Amino acid sequence: MKVIFHPRFYEVYTSDPAAACGRMEAIVQTLEKEFEFIEPGPATDQDLARVHGRQHIQSVKRNSMVYEVALLAAGGAILAVEMAYEGEPAFGLIRPPGHHASPHSCWGFCYFNNIAIAVKKLLHEEKIKRALILDFDLHFGDGTANTFSGDRAVTYFHPEGAHRQAFLQSIQKTLESDKDYDIIAISAGFDRHEEDWGGLLKTEDYHSIGNWTKEFSIENCHGRRFAVLEGGYNHSVLGRNVESFLRGFTD
Repeated sequence: MKVIFHPRFYEVYTSDPAAACGRMEAIVQTLEKEFEFIEPGPATDQDLARVHGRQHIQSVKRNSMVYEVALLAAGGAILAVEMAYEGEPAFGLIRPPGHHASPHSCWGFCYFNNIAIAVKKLLHEEKIKRALILDFDLHFGDGTANTFSGDRAVTYFHPEGAHRQAFLQSIQKTLESDKDYDIIAISAGFDRHEEDWGGLLKTEDYHSIGNWTKEFSIENCHGRRFAVLEGGYNHSVLGRNVESFLRGFTD
């Protein structure tokens, strides 16, 4: 499995928690001894236009630094989905995140919807017919849901649960019951951890989620699976949470 990362993701492009200094460093330092890293190129205008309207793209463009890094984040998601389609799981260690970016607006530290751009590319190229997007971030990915609203080719699933076991069981239940897909895409947010904003999941739970999605992909999608980073803001635990997920995703 490859980790997709670009040095520009270290840049502090805004003052929000997703862009904070030290956030990416905490993950890279944990993963670099275990996984091979590769660099993405930027997404193209055509890639963006499959999801976002012209005015929205132009509004992001006004901040050249944000725009350039956001293009690389979307490009990282595209590289991840292309690798997954070829049978090699991949993780996009990218920022800015994307799941709050709708076709014509964005909020929540997001600009372009990385995972939607990636999935739309494979659909446009007729490489896949159906995709399941699992988003285990603390926050509902309204941008992803808006992008695929009414689209039978893509199912967006954001598990909920007031208690840890209920949350995990909701993921298991969906993966056990919903089978008809060509690829599974993961919006991997780690802010539901017990030492992060959500205060719910343990580090080992991310290994379980990774393992369940791996097994789902093998049984239903010819092993096609990829994930991209969304949230996760406690730098002291973020690296090991990502590592736990990736071990389950690949072991």
